[in-house]
Amino acid sequence: MKNRIKQLGDAINETLSGSDRIAEAIAAIKSEGYDVFLVLEATVGFNKHESEEHDPAETHGDGNPEPEFKVNAQDLRFLKSLKIEANESEAA
Repeated sequence: MKNRIKQLGDAINETLSGSDRIAEAIAAIKSEGYDVFLVLEATVGFNKHESEEHDPAETHGDGNPEPEFKVNAQDLRFLKSLKIEANESEAA
């Protein structure tokens, strides 16, 4: 997994450094006498998903399975940071 994360980081870096629009914007700022530094922060999250068989009875009229709604501790912290109150007893 570490290798996959590194590949993703490298791909993002290559994309940004190869962007003509970003290079032009930086060049314009430098031409006005400013030094430029760019710091980007990306948060990448992933969970390994488990294959599950869905009961055909648990579908919408369109045949798609009923989505499952789960709130974990990280979700609760995020909601709290937005001053949104959630019922913690329903958290997974």
